[in-house]
Amino acid sequence: MILTADLSAFSGFSFAHPWVLLGLLALPLLALLKGKIGGTPGILFSSTQLVLTVGKKRRSSIGGILTSLVYASMACLIIALARPQTGRSLEHIQASGVDIMLVLDVSGSMRAEDYVVGDQRMNRIDMVKRVTQQFIEARPNDRIGIIAFAGRPYLVSPLTLDHDWLISNLDRVQIGMVEDSTAIGSALASAANRLKDRDSKTKIIVLLTDGANNAGKVLPLTAAEAAKALGIKMYTIVAGSNDAIPFPVKLSDGRTVLMNLPAGYFPIDEKLLSQIAKIGDGKYFRATDAASMGSSFREIDRLEKTKVDVEKSVDYHDYFPFVLIVAFALLAMEAILSQTLWRRIP
Repeated sequence: MILTADLSAFSGFSFAHPWVLLGLLALPLLALLKGKIGGTPGILFSSTQLVLTVGKKRRSSIGGILTSLVYASMACLIIALARPQTGRSLEHIQASGVDIMLVLDVSGSMRAEDYVVGDQRMNRIDMVKRVTQQFIEARPNDRIGIIAFAGRPYLVSPLTLDHDWLISNLDRVQIGMVEDSTAIGSALASAANRLKDRDSKTKIIVLLTDGANNAGKVLPLTAAEAAKALGIKMYTIVAGSNDAIPFPVKLSDGRTVLMNLPAGYFPIDEKLLSQIAKIGDGKYFRATDAASMGSSFREIDRLEKTKVDVEKSVDYHDYFPFVLIVAFALLAMEAILSQTLWRRIP
């Protein structure tokens, strides 16, 4: 399966040659020097006393306005040379995706609270949903589907790239949605059926359970051999600690209490699950605590990386022509005003 996508993002306002803007620092210095030197006189007098009494003293801002127009024009020219622009970055992504079916056990034994996150106890199904969500979020370019199973399998989500929708469906997975038991063979067969017609280069089943096969019409090893024939790789994860199992029990008075069930109270067929992984050229994991549960999914993520090729380009839109127009307009305004309305004596 090859996935291609073109993504664009506004990269903001910038200057192609920002160092040119240092020229703006020279303008105040130029204005200061011009003020100290003064302008060229239009009329020469032998003595200024002759004109001291002509009219009253008045302040005129006309010369300052005309000079300001010149400096503003120069500032615009410097800004134009720095090439102001906005850009839109374009990413062309080509991903060789992986199709993954997650097969999750939701039998009654998954209520066991033998996981601890922080200071809080967590039952097996909530722990599985937690790390499964993290696994999904870490693989944005893969099509992922979910099958839950107890006495029989049921489809939670078909293969999809809409991972937000996938996670929302994962949240609704609960124990007791189908009759209790553990139909591992039927769950594997159902997942393989969802993958068999896919054209992806890599097809994977991740099976997570805490028990032994005791239901269904399909033998687990038969289902594993059929999946292998279809080119499907299989990973298996066993959930549950090796110690006494804290399990919620509802009393006759309606209260629910945690009772410590002896280790091995819920039988686990580790040999079978190891064989399934071996047949499927995958790997078998035992997740006895929160850390090992998380590391199991991270190891699968590491082993089955998706190849992603990203080509980046930036499409720029320049604004220097508009700034040049403003600069020339200011110069033209200064020239027209100085020769008409605010004409100076030559």
